[in-house]
Amino acid sequence: MPTDNPDVLRLADIGATGLVRLLAEFGLNLEHCPANQPIPHSYWGEQEAGLKHNHLFARDDTPLHSILHEACHFICLDPARRRKLDTNACSDEAEENAVCYLQIVLADEVEGFGRERMFTDMDTWGYSFRLGSSRAWFEHDADDALAWLISHELLDSRQLAPVQLRQA
Repeated sequence: MPTDNPDVLRLADIGATGLVRLLAEFGLNLEHCPANQPIPHSYWGEQEAGLKHNHLFARDDTPLHSILHEACHFICLDPARRRKLDTNACSDEAEENAVCYLQIVLADEVEGFGRERMFTDMDTWGYSFRLGSSRAWFEHDADDALAWLISHELLDSRQLAPVQLRQA
C-alpha cells in the first residue's frame, strides 16, 4: 500500500469527534497515537490504522479509508474471531469484499467524508477492483458483498446499516 500519498483525507482533516461517536456505536474505541510513532497493531504499518480487540489505533496522518476499513473488519468478524482479534482479521475473500462495501456505506456517516470521497480515496490509495475503480465495483460488481452483508444482518436491502456487529 502507498504510504505518503497526500491526496487522501486523513483523521486530522476532519477531527475525531464524529468518528469517535460512530465507532463507539459499534463498541470500538479510537485510540489516538502520537505523531511519528508506530501505530500499534497495524497490519500494513506506516500510517495505516491498527486493530486489537475493540481498540482501533490511528494517528492524525492515518487515512480515513484505513480507519473505516479496520472498523468494518471489526464489525464483520464473528464473535469468536472478534475476541481474539490482534492486527490481522484473517478474512476470506467474501468477507474482505463485504468489508470494502461496508466502509463505503459507512463513509456517509462521517461528516466531511462521504462515499464520493471514499471512492476517490480508495482509488488514489491503490485498492484494486476488476472493473477498474471502487465506484464501478460498488455499483456494478459487488452483489456478492451486499448479499454477504445482508445475510449477516449488517445491511438491509436498502443498504441501511443497523448499528450492530456480526453475531454468527
